[in-house]
Amino acid sequence: MLGPVQVTVAGADAPPELLWRKHVALLVYLARSPRRRRTREHLVGLLWSDRDEKQARHSLSEALRVFRRVLGDDQVQADVDQIGLGADGVTLDCDRFAELYAGGDWPGAAALVEGDFLEGLSIPGANQFEDWVGAERVRWRAQSVDALVRHADGLAARGDPAAAATAALRARGVDPASEPAARAAMRALALAGDRAAALRVADDLAGVLTDQVATAPGPETARLIERIREARVGRRVAAAPVASAARPRPPLCGRAAELAALTAAWERAKGGRGQVVLIEGEPGEGKTRLIEELVARARLDDATVAAARAVAPDQEKEGSAVAGLLAAGLGDAPGLTGASPGALAALGSLDPEVGARVVGSARPVPLADALRAAVIAAAQERPTLLALDDAQWIDAATLAALPALARDTARRPVLLAFGLARGAPEGRRLEALGARVGRDLQGEVIRLGRLDGAALAALATWALPAYGPADVERLARRVERDTAGIPLLAVAMLEAVAGGYKLAPAAPAWPSPKRTLVDSLPNDLPPAVVGVVCLRFRQLPTPAQQLLGAAAALGERVDAAQLAKAARLDQAAVEQTLDLLEWERWLAADVRGYVFTAPIIRRILLAEMITPGQAKRYRGDPSA
Repeated sequence: MLGPVQVTVAGADAPPELLWRKHVALLVYLARSPRRRRTREHLVGLLWSDRDEKQARHSLSEALRVFRRVLGDDQVQADVDQIGLGADGVTLDCDRFAELYAGGDWPGAAALVEGDFLEGLSIPGANQFEDWVGAERVRWRAQSVDALVRHADGLAARGDPAAAATAALRARGVDPASEPAARAAMRALALAGDRAAALRVADDLAGVLTDQVATAPGPETARLIERIREARVGRRVAAAPVASAARPRPPLCGRAAELAALTAAWERAKGGRGQVVLIEGEPGEGKTRLIEELVARARLDDATVAAARAVAPDQEKEGSAVAGLLAAGLGDAPGLTGASPGALAALGSLDPEVGARVVGSARPVPLADALRAAVIAAAQERPTLLALDDAQWIDAATLAALPALARDTARRPVLLAFGLARGAPEGRRLEALGARVGRDLQGEVIRLGRLDGAALAALATWALPAYGPADVERLARRVERDTAGIPLLAVAMLEAVAGGYKLAPAAPAWPSPKRTLVDSLPNDLPPAVVGVVCLRFRQLPTPAQQLLGAAAALGERVDAAQLAKAARLDQAAVEQTLDLLEWERWLAADVRGYVFTAPIIRRILLAEMITPGQAKRYRGDPSA
């Protein structure tokens, strides 16, 4: 009933005479009636009011004859005045839906929704029945949309925005004018990286609302549309390649608990309870992806978001992490002008655009005081997220400012997130801050591990949907042996297999016993891992290969102008190609430049795909 009408009898197709429109209408109406009973007079008036009484009663009797033949005499109760159905003769999907909905089983309830209530069924001339169907459709439509939206929210919370978008778009199919459904679809599509599709949903919603009720989307929807339309990350235009031309991003398999902890911390922060979150993981275990997921969600929440990434040379530049955060969004926070002139003067020495706002000749305050003042001023206007990835490389001055910043934002809508490479000696500098989480600071310390067999099997199913369960299990075991369950390498291998890469029949487990990934780099990588990275590199367009080669040769962080010069490409081609490389997760970007998402990839390219002569040419070495 939740969709085009479908009737089966004991699992088989129903006989044709049961599928006559008025017979279906009568069966459904009785099954939905109180105690499954109605008076003969009521039913005649409901469906046969356009006929004389004798004809109408004959039609009702004929319908009952069909019901008895199909359901059995014991399931059809008829006397002089009333007609009813037995309790077990007819089951309805909407009754099952109601049970699942009441129990909060959103995936189960959503699976039953295939469209509007009794979609396509109409009885011309039966006005009472049409009125009843209209009221039922309003009721079930609202609950169906709600179940699909909640299901979509759950999928997005578990890190599968593509599936969330599918569920939310199904909700829009049930009710194109539903703003909650449209918002769920737009959020999911934006999280999946397809801003263009999200904005198409916005345009379609606006058209439907104009045509049906002569109104515009409400304030909550309008704010979300504006956040999606604003294609900037700090002062940089965000990457948004055409979805059909880019690889879909893999779902966040095996990280549902970690993502849930992050989003819960963000919700607490938005409520005015400051949070500190540390995400620790070995290279390739997914700390950067988790931070990106958190940042993407915060950007859709009317928040001030500043996300930057440190590299090793940043340790030597005083205030480099603060400069990165300013350029990444903190410097443009609506409330920043509420900071003191001395704070703005101090920050202006790190960021010329902030310095341009300083009035007069205010004396700069210490960096720690300036950062605290800026964050508090920003948080007075909007919830604020500061995210620093690879925080083991932040400079000493910023590091010294963090304890006081965490303390003084504990009762403000602020979340401080730090990604740390586990095993790096420099990461110990944040141990004292992490030790306070759960004591005098609210937040989370999330320690990532490698993916287990179930998560790898889920990824294998995503990458190779044509594989059966046995093939998926066999491939997952092989991927686990070759990659040690490291997400970055597992995804690369599965994508390569999906693209035709043939794995060798046998390979020893990697890394070798008692060795960590850090210990195993840079030279001790299994041939299969090296092979898939090289294959993916060769499958890229020539400009992308040139830019990756230049990025690998030039250093830890390079900007677009440096890459254009080194690769000898025009600026337009560079910008388009960098968007592709960022989307496919070869490179990560902030306003200061581009870095490899994982040092492993850079090392493989330098060792296997870029000759020493090419590296010299990219660096502009005259001897090349």
